[in-house]
Amino acid sequence: MGNRAPLPLVVATISLLLWSTAGLRGGRRIPTTLDGPFEPVTVPLDGKVARGNAVDLPASDFRLQRKVTGLEPEQISVSLSATEDSVWISWVTGEFQIGKDIEPLDPTSVASVVRYGNSKKLLMYEATCYSLIYNQLYPFEGLQNYTSGIIHHVQLDDLRPGTKYYYQCGDPSIPAMSAVHVFRTMPASGPKRYPKRIAVIGDLGLTYNSTSTVDHMASNKPDLILLVGDVTYANLYLTNGTGSDCYSCSFPETPIHETFQPRWDYWGRYMEPVISEIPIMVVEGNHEIEQQAENKTFVSYSSRFAFPSEESESFSTFYYSFNAGGIHFIMLGAYISYNKSGEQYKWLERDLEMVDRTVTPWLIATWHPPWYSTYKAHYREAECMRVEMEELLYSYGVDIVFNGHVHAYERSNRVYNYSLDPCGPVYITVGDGGNREKMAVNHADDPGVCPDPLTTPDEYMGGFCAFNFTSGPAAGKFCWDRQPEYSAYRESSFGHGILEVKNETHALWTWHRNQDLYNSTGDEIYIVRQPDECPTKPITFRNTSI
Repeated sequence: MGNRAPLPLVVATISLLLWSTAGLRGGRRIPTTLDGPFEPVTVPLDGKVARGNAVDLPASDFRLQRKVTGLEPEQISVSLSATEDSVWISWVTGEFQIGKDIEPLDPTSVASVVRYGNSKKLLMYEATCYSLIYNQLYPFEGLQNYTSGIIHHVQLDDLRPGTKYYYQCGDPSIPAMSAVHVFRTMPASGPKRYPKRIAVIGDLGLTYNSTSTVDHMASNKPDLILLVGDVTYANLYLTNGTGSDCYSCSFPETPIHETFQPRWDYWGRYMEPVISEIPIMVVEGNHEIEQQAENKTFVSYSSRFAFPSEESESFSTFYYSFNAGGIHFIMLGAYISYNKSGEQYKWLERDLEMVDRTVTPWLIATWHPPWYSTYKAHYREAECMRVEMEELLYSYGVDIVFNGHVHAYERSNRVYNYSLDPCGPVYITVGDGGNREKMAVNHADDPGVCPDPLTTPDEYMGGFCAFNFTSGPAAGKFCWDRQPEYSAYRESSFGHGILEVKNETHALWTWHRNQDLYNSTGDEIYIVRQPDECPTKPITFRNTSI
């Protein structure tokens, strides 16, 4: 890979045009990562917008109400398979139950059927697959148990890339079929084909802030949505529906961390108009842990979404990969073993070995807690994951990393092992989707704010890896005394991001604040790959004939 021939002249010419001409907006030139590393920027806090309307939508809100009858489908969504010729359609039939005495529905009582085609009036193909229910059980006096409606996941295969398909789902024998929806498949893998716009959101929840984020995001007409963890915040509630901005503050004596599972159903209903037509890919966050009886965790997350687990050979809902045109996405799990001896790390090695950068030049990784965040909240919390995995991702030339968890926005300079590195990834934190927890506003480098190192390890994963820095401007310290040089831009505002990959080497990243006009950007930059300057490990061709 490092001996690859120089880029063709036409690609170099397009890159130059993007840099010099197409990189103009409103008469000014959009900066590129080639202009960096940039001097760190902190946008002053605007107290009026930092909190916003961080109040959850009530169950009585019409957007959260069940609008279907009987066994008609609801909470419909589309997600991608590992390649462009396949997608998953998911939906729910039947009503959930919550209380002391619940009786789970029978998944086999309703068929899982999707009819689809290239014409709204002629759905000539049909696919079937599987269905399930899940329970959230609490063996404690006074707590309510939950059982879901019937969740269906149907895979559509042999689709044409970059093509619009119409579909309806349900059980035609009842009959109980949905209205007709439409989605577009991803472009075929290749260095010149990309989705036009990819939306990136994190820590979304279901507040009035969240609705602003979703409205702004939808106005940008994305072809794909990445949700980098923390979906519904159902675990900020007791099983009786009483919620709080801070669970441990309000409910310190509960025998287990409770959840109010109907918030998942509310979220699915609210999001259906968007994600029934725009594919969404999700990775787990800490708010999806949701511990219950028999120490089960992540049950609702793993049940409600379809993942290309088998297709990407991870066989896990916690980590997987997929292609979207000339981009290979890797979704990693921060709340399952990431040690070098573990299954996830071994899978990641195999997956990276198989990435052909002449076919998918862009390599983008996503997981929930950031490695490079300078906010006090969750500062260096995922350090053990970084210690285990950063070298591997760097050696294969990951271009961009998206994270959430910290409820603010931050973009890094190219960085590796806390040092500026022109071949390191750009790390972007977008944990500012709008949930009811407070916005992160304090920085670890603010005077008197640096946290005690012993408070930083992740409570769920444990381990301690965040020691004082041994070199650089912060040598001997746990925090910098100023905004670190690897932090290029940070701001405490709610919003979402849009990635527009232009060609093999240039991608436009824009971040959009909720308080701005719909066509405004709060941060924008061209992220530029330099494959000849930053060679990566060569592809490994696997022998599949055995």
